Amino acid sequence: MSEQTTVVGSRFTNACADFDIRNADSILALGRSIDTFSPDLAGSHQLRISLGSDSTIWPLIRKFWKDLARAHSTFWDDTDDGDSDCKSPRQLALASLCASLAKFTRNLVAGVPDNQSRAAANEPDIRRLLHYYTSWSAMEDEASIAVARILTQALSNLVTGHEELMDQLWGTYLRLPEDQVVIIRLLGSPDTKTILSTLIFISNCISQSRSRTKLLCKSEVGVRICVCLLDSMLRLFEADEGTEAGKAFDIGYHVLERIIEEGFAAVLYRQFFIPDEIITPHQTTLLKIIDSYLQSNQSSPQTSIKPETLHIHSSLTPMLTRAFFSLSRFAQDSIRHSLGLVITTVDDNHSGKSEPSHVASEGSLSPVFSSTRTPGSQEAQDQSLQSLDVMLPKVCEALVLVTQCMVTIAIEAEEYVDQTGVLEEDSPKANVRNYFMEARPSGFGVIESLIELLRLLDKFLPRINFGKSVSPTGLSLEEGAMSNSPPDNRGFAYLKRDLVRLLGILCHEKRAVQDRIREAGGIEVVMNMCVIDERNPYLKEHAILTLRNLLKNNSENQEVVKSIQPQKEWEDVAIDELQD
Repeated sequence: MSEQTTVVGSRFTNACADFDIRNADSILALGRSIDTFSPDLAGSHQLRISLGSDSTIWPLIRKFWKDLARAHSTFWDDTDDGDSDCKSPRQLALASLCASLAKFTRNLVAGVPDNQSRAAANEPDIRRLLHYYTSWSAMEDEASIAVARILTQALSNLVTGHEELMDQLWGTYLRLPEDQVVIIRLLGSPDTKTILSTLIFISNCISQSRSRTKLLCKSEVGVRICVCLLDSMLRLFEADEGTEAGKAFDIGYHVLERIIEEGFAAVLYRQFFIPDEIITPHQTTLLKIIDSYLQSNQSSPQTSIKPETLHIHSSLTPMLTRAFFSLSRFAQDSIRHSLGLVITTVDDNHSGKSEPSHVASEGSLSPVFSSTRTPGSQEAQDQSLQSLDVMLPKVCEALVLVTQCMVTIAIEAEEYVDQTGVLEEDSPKANVRNYFMEARPSGFGVIESLIELLRLLDKFLPRINFGKSVSPTGLSLEEGAMSNSPPDNRGFAYLKRDLVRLLGILCHEKRAVQDRIREAGGIEVVMNMCVIDERNPYLKEHAILTLRNLLKNNSENQEVVKSIQPQKEWEDVAIDELQD
């Protein structure tokens, strides 16, 4: 044992000799003494190892944690008003000692597995103290918030890097009654540093462990933690990079990345489902994270697609497809109702019958709806908006995210085929694009749903051309021209553009899909999208590319285009070039 270790150990033992938990001055004196040791421990890994090997200090540390937990429970509970001015000198001294002991323990166990194992016996008392310092009243007090933050750091260092302890602690925490799970309380802290420390703890616990990640996404408490995590991400989203809040956002994003990469994003999405709700706020937030993840990890033409990327895509594809059908059905039904259109269900034999409209849950697949009026007809164009479902903008926002995810995955699948030369039919990992094309609940697929939704949106969302709303006929809708104003841009931005883009990707070099689009009347719909729309930047360009993919090596589709009189909005589209 080094001389420095002997000195520190001796000073620590002497400081403890006259300690009296009942005396405020004695409590403060011990706290000051402990504070003098902590910086040395933080700066020397060897000192931590040496001091930890001194068997005389661990019983003292254990006694202090037990005494502190017992002293707090004697006169403090969650009903305390949290006002430091109302606390006795002994109460304030105990809070100070709690912070000092937590700092000392945090530094002593950092990166030393033997010290972590010896200190693990104190975890229940640390948890009890955290439960107090994260009570509603304590969170109103800055001093209590600081204590909670240091306790969290001590808890994190206690298990980080120690697989056995992380398994034990994680399993314990995620099986506790929800009101006893301090992680949930910590994520609700008003203090950004506390949230950062908590997210580091969560990240460390699930890092390199599929089983702990799975427990986070499947257990009741784990899902509640994920809800709090997503709430925190929303609060931290606009934080500047490099700030405490910015760092917390990055760590939270890393936790969600881990969930996606382990293939549990679809599980978590289902866990957020609420009966009678077509889409929940936490599902939307999770879709934003998934979309961001897919785009940030998208390969370039110069780089090979990693096998693990294809695995992640495969885990997401069924969930995204189900979500697309569910959201698209709701949007179609809602738009028809708003336009005053009669709704009929269409069965597998394509026979229509009038029925009240309904919305399916995310887990079920109901028939696709078909209107008895043609949305582009004069009758439909003269129909004012009857009512607007308040959920429609939120559904469309989620639909944009789902569509963007499907676009990224489909593009990557096609690039993988190009890079490897493998046939899509022979590779399950490359077959995700076919999955989108072939999914057919109740006899209708993504292709038909895309076309019908685009047809309805063309009526429901008049184009905005240089600041003026323009109807599908090309007439300007001046202010007051309609008895009810069309919906604003919130939730609807980029919707038509992304739907057209997905349609173009799915029909690229796919004769069967080209034919399905023609049979569903999709060519006319796509041609109507070849216009400028400020609500949908680059809509025209994506529609032209989709039209080109539709016409390539398909004489039947080319004949359909030739038979249609071009509208003014897309007269400048070079149809002859698209047919090459």
